[in-house]
Amino acid sequence: MFHHCHTSHKIKSRVLAQPSNELVSLTSAAFSDFLLKPELLRAIDDCGFEHPSKVQHECIPQAILGNDLICQAQSGMGKTAVFVLTVLHQIDPENNNAQCVVVCHTRELAYQICSEFERFIKYMPKVKVAVCYGGIPISVNRQLLKQEKPQIIVGTPGRLKAIVSDKSLDLSHVRHFVMDEADKLMEYTDMRADVQKIFVATPHNKQVMMFSATYSAASRAVCAKFMKNPHEILVTDEGNLTLHGIRQYFVELGETEKNNKLLHLLTSLQFNQVVIFVKSTSRCTELRELMIKCDIPTISIHGRLAQKDRIRLYKLFKNFQARILVATDLVGRGIDIQRVNVVINYDMPVCSDTYLHRVGRAGRFGTKGVAISFVSTDAKVEPTIGGKVNPYSLRSDRDVLDDVQSRFMQNSKILPLPSEIDVSEYVDG
Repeated sequence: MFHHCHTSHKIKSRVLAQPSNELVSLTSAAFSDFLLKPELLRAIDDCGFEHPSKVQHECIPQAILGNDLICQAQSGMGKTAVFVLTVLHQIDPENNNAQCVVVCHTRELAYQICSEFERFIKYMPKVKVAVCYGGIPISVNRQLLKQEKPQIIVGTPGRLKAIVSDKSLDLSHVRHFVMDEADKLMEYTDMRADVQKIFVATPHNKQVMMFSATYSAASRAVCAKFMKNPHEILVTDEGNLTLHGIRQYFVELGETEKNNKLLHLLTSLQFNQVVIFVKSTSRCTELRELMIKCDIPTISIHGRLAQKDRIRLYKLFKNFQARILVATDLVGRGIDIQRVNVVINYDMPVCSDTYLHRVGRAGRFGTKGVAISFVSTDAKVEPTIGGKVNPYSLRSDRDVLDDVQSRFMQNSKILPLPSEIDVSEYVDG
């Protein structure tokens, strides 16, 4: 049962259909039309942004009025900027209390969101942002909060709960509560419990905003319990999805054929950067080692790496100092690398939602990209965990592919991989 949640859960819903004949729907409006603070508009201009995306155009006017918001839009359409600009527009630079808390499910995403805030506070010298996550001593977080007194706190549920519980972080003055990848935060009982404990430490009257590319009906209902009369903005309908600008292909093959196919693709595709997704830490390590032996410079990111190494490798890839990344689903959500134009599912994900998040790493913010999935023809043999069989482990790759296909519009179907892909399909002219 949720405590200290708003009692009115009436949702004002708006579904926005994206034009099927456009790579991305950009409006003719300018960011200046939102009447944002001048210092924010200067920072936006410095970043080279001229026109808001569809999701920004629809969400920001509602958000800067202080309305609660549930936003669903495909990956790469600028959802992060919605809450970053909204919060910075409303923040009080003269008040050194914590005014905003942003919760997300991975350390990498927390680090990235903090970096986005820092990008837009260029002309707001009195505004400070802090990021708090596990993997580093909690004393470092405590000292940072005490010395810097940041108005904006970004973090993962476990660490935020810990510093709230020990009184290192006072949330009694919070005016904005943001959940990024909200469906993921609601998916697991322990993570949801941590979020609830953080939430009840904040005042009753505040703005609550939740963002994700996917919501199940169940997760959407849970999210609504945190909110008061939220505006729900869906840029695409859940059962009628399209990934604008991303060409999607699949190839059926045996497990022993995957390596040769991967090497062929990497030598034939004209990629800026590529992310290769695998299903486990061990396969992540093994595939990277194979690539190195084949003289293909590659880095890998997975959950068993030390936090400092994960952040170091993430920075390396984001700064274009590495072009090929092998990763688990740790980087399948929210991680924003603008130059990635190729995603390869070396291992198929276990469900369609994970597929959508993975593939969304390509074609960020309306650029072109291509996604290629290896659909294994081998029978699945998955070990049980604690004597229980994971129901997802019984599904074949073909089952997952069929599930994904059922969610896409006709013009966004996943096609068989041709012998050659036209470079104009995934490289911007």
